[in-house]
Amino acid sequence: MSVSQPQRAVTTLEEYEAFPDDIRAEVFEGQIRYMASPSQIHQAISMQLSTAINNYILRKKGSCSIFTAPFDVKLCDKPLTLVQPDIMVICDKNKLDGKRCNGAPDLIIEIVSPGNPADDYIRKLYYYENYGVREYWIVDPMRKLITVNYFEDDILNVQYPFDPMIRVNIYNDLLINFSDIADLLDI
Repeated sequence: MSVSQPQRAVTTLEEYEAFPDDIRAEVFEGQIRYMASPSQIHQAISMQLSTAINNYILRKKGSCSIFTAPFDVKLCDKPLTLVQPDIMVICDKNKLDGKRCNGAPDLIIEIVSPGNPADDYIRKLYYYENYGVREYWIVDPMRKLITVNYFEDDILNVQYPFDPMIRVNIYNDLLINFSDIADLLDI
């Protein structure tokens, strides 16, 4: 069984919430897509990026919050569309209900897994753009490539290698140094 293949229909949030805690899954228009556990490099990149963004938010005394997977984002009730982005920044506290984010985060970063790159490059790109995410990054450790989509200004598919400083567009002065991350992780 392929992890990213739809398994069965889920029509309600209550059905999704009844899943055992050890099941990692997302729902796209009512179709469940099970997810594999992330790899070591995936987790290391997630930690480095979330730390850099969180330190920036704390230093600026910003009002946004950062969350990492597993944390649910409900994009739509009918049909149910619920995702667990690797990293997300949420600036509208009214979207948070203690269990999940209800609506689009401001920034989402997905780290590509070898088994399902189409989910990040195609499926999630479509949903994130259409449900109002302001900025979406795809970090691909195998290709050593970062793809930035800043939907708010129609800047799409801007690709960077792992060595430059990359600006987080939802902020005026946040730059992420990917060469430091690559050096730290020896990739």
